[in-house]
Amino acid sequence: MWVYEKTLLYPVRVTRPDPRMAREIITQYGGPDGELAASLRYLTQRYAMPVSQAVATLTDIGTEELAHMEIVGALVYRLIRDAPLDAIIAAGMDPYYADHDRGIYFITGTGEPWTAAYIASKGDPVADLHEDMAAEQKARATYEKLIDLSDDPDVTDVVRWLRQREVNHFQRFGETLNLVHEYLSRRRVF
Repeated sequence: MWVYEKTLLYPVRVTRPDPRMAREIITQYGGPDGELAASLRYLTQRYAMPVSQAVATLTDIGTEELAHMEIVGALVYRLIRDAPLDAIIAAGMDPYYADHDRGIYFITGTGEPWTAAYIASKGDPVADLHEDMAAEQKARATYEKLIDLSDDPDVTDVVRWLRQREVNHFQRFGETLNLVHEYLSRRRVF
């Protein structure tokens, strides 16, 4: 199946505790355009792909998104781990603290819990790959907003790296869509 290396794909450092930024970043952990939704979407959609290269791309990217989830979780945790309770309250994270302390939980930045409704899987390879390309663009846009909100150069560095990976995934899905179109046109499915 997979080999798990007990290191983050990209190093996570923070300059100081920042519960406000943790509240913003957590949407990429459990939000609709976050890493959990992306990984489950791709790992689910791969079964309906008609060519092995498409299955491989969805497996590779879905697995990488799991690694991104670890990075985002580590980032959020490090931003709240040593934060004093009054800073958590000032950041509006007191309801989160009451339910989860400083543990990491799948929610949006506004506190909505993760839901399977975030996952799109139509079973049509063309529709699914277009959805995947859109999902990567939405994640890229969210990471760009998080860069705007960050005043910690270490946090910004990690978020920039994640944003760039979304750009790469978008490109790979575009290439995969072309392969699927070629396959389907040879079979005269269109």
